[in-house]
Amino acid sequence: MKKGRVMEEDVKDFVSECAKVLKKGGTILYPTDTVWGIGCDATNQKAVDKIFKIKGRNQQKSFIILLDDPEKIAQYADDVSPIAYDFIKKYTRPLTIIYPNAKKLAKNVIASNGSIAIRVVREHFCEELIKTFGKPIVSTSANFSGYPAPATFSDIDSTIKEMVDYVVPFHQDSLNKINPSTIIQLFPNGTFRIIRD
Repeated sequence: MKKGRVMEEDVKDFVSECAKVLKKGGTILYPTDTVWGIGCDATNQKAVDKIFKIKGRNQQKSFIILLDDPEKIAQYADDVSPIAYDFIKKYTRPLTIIYPNAKKLAKNVIASNGSIAIRVVREHFCEELIKTFGKPIVSTSANFSGYPAPATFSDIDSTIKEMVDYVVPFHQDSLNKINPSTIIQLFPNGTFRIIRD
């Protein structure tokens, strides 16, 4: 691989390596469609526990999970309101939606009220990773709990880089600062509220 240039075959190699680590219950440090994130298999409770330990995060707090296709949302949340698909279709920015009645996920990735935050990604690397892995992936900012989310790879604490099982060698030199996603909460009656715009 030429320095400063990532080829499609390189991306496939990174995706393949990530999938191997995730299948073994490991953790990855990877570029998401927003900020750099720490990820794992969202259906593996022990893997999710590792992320809580890395971040030093209170286990009362839940995580966002990533999917590659809106059609998969119903696999992990019951009674999905049609308005969710309207939001996903219309929003051009990354959008996280909190759904009630999560299912088929690790218990420690679900909020205490039974809800789950899901973002359908439109970024090539994340899409390919989720498709290859075949399950939702946890996405949480690559910082210690209580500290600001890193805008670029160089902002990530070196201890976090050492604690994860695999660091994706992709987009590390990017200086583009991408903001966190918009967050909308949906309620069982079809109403919603914007938590972060």
